[in-house]
Amino acid sequence: MTADIIAAFPKVKLMQNEPLSNYTNTKTGGKADFLAFPADLAEVKALVLYANEQKLPITVIGNASNLIVKDGGIRGLVMILTEMNHIEVADNQITAESGASIIEVTKVAQAASLTGLEFAAGIPGSVGGAIFMNAGAYGGEISLVADSVTVLTPEAKLKTIQRTDLDFGYRHSRVQDEGDIVITATFRLQPGDATKIQAKMDDLNARRAARQPLELPSCGSVFKRPTGYFAGKLIHDAGLQGYQSGGAQVSTKHAGFIVNVDHATASDYLAVIQHVQATVLAKAGVKLETEVRIIGEDPVLN
Repeated sequence: MTADIIAAFPKVKLMQNEPLSNYTNTKTGGKADFLAFPADLAEVKALVLYANEQKLPITVIGNASNLIVKDGGIRGLVMILTEMNHIEVADNQITAESGASIIEVTKVAQAASLTGLEFAAGIPGSVGGAIFMNAGAYGGEISLVADSVTVLTPEAKLKTIQRTDLDFGYRHSRVQDEGDIVITATFRLQPGDATKIQAKMDDLNARRAARQPLELPSCGSVFKRPTGYFAGKLIHDAGLQGYQSGGAQVSTKHAGFIVNVDHATASDYLAVIQHVQATVLAKAGVKLETEVRIIGEDPVLN
């Protein structure tokens, strides 16, 4: 019966048994039962109502940047909202749809001489993902500039949440807890000098390129920053740079990253993560927690 979802939504870009490795930044991940690219709020709402009726679980994966999808894939309906990418400026505010690239939002802010989002100039995620994870870099984070977020609840009701009610924390927001789908986010910025804003963005991007393995597929920073420590230094000091399982390797450029060097699988990534966690715990007594979101099902072993 659920296969009828494709027939039920002829205008929506919808695929069955689609490998999510085609979309994740790690180039790994199993298949989605159904993968949809809704173009607007109406399509998202219709898909949610249909999935609820058919008892299909729903997973939204943003730009699939800070994410590992297990090799067993994801059951039910997966939605990627990258076709919902409209961005508009009004005075000192920018409102962007969930699927817009946060990098593109920083470019729009610079063009409008609005400052506050420079820190995000190199973050490869979507607006929705940035809200979901309270994305941050170089001393800035989304919680400092987010003004309000419009979400669709699991019951397909639209509501707006103000910044003070988003329960932002380190790589956390209320959206993670309630299963809401981010539809739009509004950022409150400050007037600035476009030339100085661009210079700061250029500087941060140059620093990122010099330190991070941007030339290889990765899921970004893998581990949260432990209190009083830096994850990358702990991993480096444990002698783990270059450690490899299958095609996944602790980056030799930045120990906080795991890169796909040779047709890695998600299982390779998870094996490296587990080894790093065990080794750092044994050598430094520090328990590393993953920042990257790990979802999906384990592969079926023959």
